[in-house]
Amino acid sequence: MACYIGIDVGTSGTKALVMSPVGKVLSTATSEHTVSTPRPGWSQQDPEQWWTATVKSVRKALQEAKTDANQVDGIGLSGQMHGLVLTNAAGKVLTPAIIWNDQRTSEQADEIERAVGGKRKLIRLVGNPAMTSYTLTKLLWVRRHLPRVYDKARHILLPKDYVRLRLTGEYFGDVSDMSGTLMLDQRKRKWSRKMLDLFEIDTDLLPPVVESHEVTGVLTKAAAARLGLNEGVKVVAGGGDQPVGAIGNGVVTDGMTSATMGTSGVVLTHSRTYKTDPEGRINTYCASVAGEYCMFGCVLSAGGSLQWFKNNLCGEEVSAAERERVDTYKLLDAQAAAEPPGCEGLFWLPYLTGERTPHADPLARACWIGIDARTTKARLLRSVMEGATFAMKDVVTLLADRGVKVRQIRLSGGGARSALWRQMQAEIYGTTCVMINTDEGPAYGAALLAATGAGRYETVRQACEAAIKVTKTIKPSGKAKRLYRRHYDLYRDLYPAVKGQFEGISELVG
Repeated sequence: MACYIGIDVGTSGTKALVMSPVGKVLSTATSEHTVSTPRPGWSQQDPEQWWTATVKSVRKALQEAKTDANQVDGIGLSGQMHGLVLTNAAGKVLTPAIIWNDQRTSEQADEIERAVGGKRKLIRLVGNPAMTSYTLTKLLWVRRHLPRVYDKARHILLPKDYVRLRLTGEYFGDVSDMSGTLMLDQRKRKWSRKMLDLFEIDTDLLPPVVESHEVTGVLTKAAAARLGLNEGVKVVAGGGDQPVGAIGNGVVTDGMTSATMGTSGVVLTHSRTYKTDPEGRINTYCASVAGEYCMFGCVLSAGGSLQWFKNNLCGEEVSAAERERVDTYKLLDAQAAAEPPGCEGLFWLPYLTGERTPHADPLARACWIGIDARTTKARLLRSVMEGATFAMKDVVTLLADRGVKVRQIRLSGGGARSALWRQMQAEIYGTTCVMINTDEGPAYGAALLAATGAGRYETVRQACEAAIKVTKTIKPSGKAKRLYRRHYDLYRDLYPAVKGQFEGISELVG
């Protein structure tokens, strides 16, 4: 029986997943790596840690799946987007990788928009505005501040593509991941000649780009020995964690939408056609389905808001959960469920780490608005869950403004494990939500891409239709839906009302 491996190079760890030919998850394993912050706002990693974690995770997953090396027929890749890896001609890493959440490049982001002629023109060229997360800002920073490193560089790679190099010895990228570099012409699915010429980027530094299901090489003898696999196993292109996570959720047809409520929250929709937001509030990337696209927005502290509440205000509940040997979040769910929807006008703005969509405001602060003498800790708790969901609703609303017809939303992440939060999401989004038979995200999507590239399925869409099934449907209550609609209308007015104070707070702290 053939099987397939999906590898997801995340920020905090690398996950390996072994999948059967019919899409059943046989095992998963994750190995951690660390983030270095040598200066305030800096965030970087040693790519060697990604490779070491890949080896550990694949070996452990194979052992737990009781899979023979002869059965593995393909490997797919996914990974954190935007990170900059520079190597010399021999593939040696020249400097720590500057990863997606690094904030040192604000000057370069401004420089890019000025040079192009403004945000709207940049979006017309590459689909997205300049932000510190994107790869081109990091490349320009290295050229300015580390010129000797830049002069030695012969290859520019993204995180998962460095792992591919270690697996196959080949330099490749894919259109979905490269959509987050500010250097790809997404309409043509090729490097943007205009951007490369404008910023004097040598084309030879950039890898060839292909579609996510295409085979980009095979395991070398050395890599196979490290992983406990056979030489010659096909390695497909894979993609960025968001587009490949969409594959893992089966979001592969026009208008199909997912809402992933993790530490951060992502609402993503699939589109057969290329659409952008002229204001840059939501992102457009090439999808991991050949020739198609995805649009999404990110809430920085969605499930992270609830985690913050638990860690800082729920010592009693944590202790009780330890005594009763239950999950703390189960106890918190019960408390929140006893409170009324809307919390009698209590609102939580979930900007613990600033906000990305729709406000793009790094200075934004979290706050409660509407506390009165009747407010209890349980009501604060429920308001946190509602506020995070209202923030996700902001993204749903933006997608609708761009012409997306959201008829059903697939839920995943920690927020989908709570029956209360699932129902709350359906009522705040105002649409039917569903659960599916897997919650493995990008690693599962990477395995499906591997199966497609290896020939098990003819297309990525066929792979998803065969492997992914709806297991639960959550319909919104009409009464709660109407109540939350009124609350959401007020919620949308709160950020503009307090926005001007966030800059003052920042100056006070500074």
